[in-house]
Amino acid sequence: MNSRPAPGTPMTFQWRKWDGSPHWKHECVYLGADEWGDWIGQPVGWRSERPGVRFDASTPSNVTLIPAINHIGQRRKVTLLPHAGDYALRVNRDHPSKMRVYIDLGWDIRWSEDDPLLVTGIDMDLDVIRIESERGTWVDDRDEWAEHSIRYGYPADVMTHLEALALDLETRVRAQSPPFDDAVPDFWLDMMAALDLDRRPESQTH
Repeated sequence: MNSRPAPGTPMTFQWRKWDGSPHWKHECVYLGADEWGDWIGQPVGWRSERPGVRFDASTPSNVTLIPAINHIGQRRKVTLLPHAGDYALRVNRDHPSKMRVYIDLGWDIRWSEDDPLLVTGIDMDLDVIRIESERGTWVDDRDEWAEHSIRYGYPADVMTHLEALALDLETRVRAQSPPFDDAVPDFWLDMMAALDLDRRPESQTH
């Protein structure tokens, strides 16, 4: 059984593509767990990078939910055992583009069995986005999804599942049902703010 880090512990979220090639890697901090799963955050000044691109997070801060679900979308109780998920929910506060919700659909999103400070997952292109403006909520990156399904040879059952999941998440985000509401993620955003882990320019070493 793997235990979770203590709240405030630095950790890493590493995405990869279907063929195993590296994708986004985020410096994060573990915040805690609730009935929906594990919450991690990225304070201001913490690093995100992928091959050829890297940046330090500027305002706003964001939190990400690693849901306690399995591949067929069934709810599970929060547990200390590793689980494989199919999306990661990121919620922003005061985003300059008014982006409140950004959901990465994925595959095999799980806590590492070898490193207690590492979450890994396969990025599966499709995203669900909610902007606090007239545009509202939509499923994004369908073109990339179609292109990569050919390039990487996504299995048909995986594609069928994730296409249905994207539409389901779009509906739930539009309805702002928990944890896609404001109250649930705002609790964790407030907790991260209270930890005061922002890296200000004068304290950065790069």
